[in-house]
Amino acid sequence: MSLKVDKASMAFTFKGGMLPMTVMELTSADPERIRDQLAGKLNQSPAFFQHTPVVLSVEKLDEPHLSLERICAVCRAHKLLPVAVRGGAEPVKQSAWALGLGWFPPADGARSRTLEEVPTSDMPEESPAAAAPQAEAGAGRIYRGTVRSGQQVSAPEGDLVIIGAVNAGAEVLAAGSVHVYGALRGRALAGIHGDTRAGIFCRELRAELLSVAGNYKRLEDIDPQLLGTSVQVILSDAQLGITALD
Repeated sequence: MSLKVDKASMAFTFKGGMLPMTVMELTSADPERIRDQLAGKLNQSPAFFQHTPVVLSVEKLDEPHLSLERICAVCRAHKLLPVAVRGGAEPVKQSAWALGLGWFPPADGARSRTLEEVPTSDMPEESPAAAAPQAEAGAGRIYRGTVRSGQQVSAPEGDLVIIGAVNAGAEVLAAGSVHVYGALRGRALAGIHGDTRAGIFCRELRAELLSVAGNYKRLEDIDPQLLGTSVQVILSDAQLGITALD
């Protein structure tokens, strides 16, 4: 016996998918310490704090009872939107559900490490660049490899050079300019300390967000004709301009 469904009467369908999501990995359960650090981050990269959905990872905390409600309130006060919790004991899971949040089991140990912690021998062989080690260059930074979803790579001083791609859900930021020698699908923030001379340069533009000295554009604000092309992003007359690179 087969069931026939009138598609015209359907209000929704379920579809599997993988959405880019930022993971906020907590190493302290103190809401005030979290508040202080978020305040500093907000000053550093205000464009990131625009109702960004985050997953609160509590895997590194050895506390069965967390003040999730207060932590979520601190996040929302800084324009971050907690949508789920990852890890934690049964009381944490129950608290997450009571707050209307999702809950994920702890991630696999190898996958939960940041790129900075992963030995190059453990990285997938996507390309020679992905398997190469990182290097520091002068006051800036050179990063060789793919910046994966949920990861952040920064250069607190000088320029940041990414020799590889920046995946959706990843973030790269620099005090100076950001150079991406690959596809830029995540978020790129240049001039995070207010340097209006900084810029963003990439080989293939598909960014979720671009920001220079606090001035930003989202994907929907970008001329579709520039998507997939090599561009430079610079400030001109206090306006963020995106132009093709020859």
